[in-house]
Amino acid sequence: MSAAEQLDLSVQTVAAVTLLKRAVSAQGFNIGINLGTVAGAGLPGHVHQHVVPRWGGDTNFMTVIGETRIVPEALSQLYGELVKVAKEIGVGMGTRNPKSEC
Repeated sequence: MSAAEQLDLSVQTVAAVTLLKRAVSAQGFNIGINLGTVAGAGLPGHVHQHVVPRWGGDTNFMTVIGETRIVPEALSQLYGELVKVAKEIGVGMGTRNPKSEC
């Protein structure tokens, strides 16, 4: 990745963490970056990142052991909250300067 792309990924990471802290009161995060053809969508030069919110006592083992996913609220409700908070903190399409809480 170029220096500009690395910076953009870093800025987007801060924006995602800030948004999730405010919107869902995340207490921590698992952040992972997938690079390369075999690590993602099968595309040369592919890169994508996961920002997973975490809370004390959450049940991350459920997917691995029980092949079960736990969704504590309706996805449409969560989406609405994310959109609302994103507008409040200035995160969205084309926005690169969130009011960081990272």
